[in-house]
Amino acid sequence: MSRYRRMSFNKFVRNVFAHILLFVLSVIWLFPVFWIVLTSFRGEKGSFVPYFWPKSFTINNYVQLFTDTQQFYYAKWFMNTLIVAVFSCLLSTLYVLGISYALSRMRFKMRKPFMNVALILGMFPGFMSMIAVYYILKGLNMTQSLLALILVYSAGAGLNFYIAKGFFDTIPKAIDEAAVIDGASRWKVFTKITIPLSRPIIIYTVLTSFLAPWTDYIFVSVIMGDNYDKYTIALGLYKMLEKEFITTWYNRFAAGAVIVSIPISILFIIMQRYYAEGASGAIKG
Repeated sequence: MSRYRRMSFNKFVRNVFAHILLFVLSVIWLFPVFWIVLTSFRGEKGSFVPYFWPKSFTINNYVQLFTDTQQFYYAKWFMNTLIVAVFSCLLSTLYVLGISYALSRMRFKMRKPFMNVALILGMFPGFMSMIAVYYILKGLNMTQSLLALILVYSAGAGLNFYIAKGFFDTIPKAIDEAAVIDGASRWKVFTKITIPLSRPIIIYTVLTSFLAPWTDYIFVSVIMGDNYDKYTIALGLYKMLEKEFITTWYNRFAAGAVIVSIPISILFIIMQRYYAEGASGAIKG
């Protein structure tokens, strides 16, 4: 009995320490978020103040973010980002699902070498190719355009097929074979059987494909140059922190950061269950 009590006490102590650690980590993670929200409502201007809690609160930072367009065009940049993210997401999802299904279900020559090469190429960060990509776009006269951003973000999406392929591998091939025996084509098997069974990985792919262009700064800064009208949110917010603008625009920058985080937060809250299922299904595969 004493041994059982000792084990229960040790388990209780471990749980207490685990919860304390999780609480500390959550505070560390949430503190910057809480601070940027407070700053977005702060009435005092300036990038630095010697106190944490604002002395006055206002919503003018949000209002002026959209109405003061003499220097920055936040509303236009928001729409540019949304357009690029939506179209990049659609193209990337189509690429990833198509390549993943082909590699999961079909057997053809050079399949294994292709997967190995794709795995190696996927280990290199995308920004290593940004100079080459820029000169290719410049040769095609496509720089400083939203179409260029959409092509850049979606072109390499096919290399990210491993997670989706792992999920497709968990779907029994006997289902496909039964449908083929009944006269279904590969396209019908894919669209009528595999896709309805793959909602978790589709949502996972959509979320990851949407998030990349929504938050990217590096490729936008290289491709867009000084074309203010075609900026996206990430580059526009960075420009607000330049020395000549930071005093006036810092609070508005915080407001812009809060606004840009809302759509992606809503998406993750609504679809987090499917996101987790997609990732876990791929790991099992």
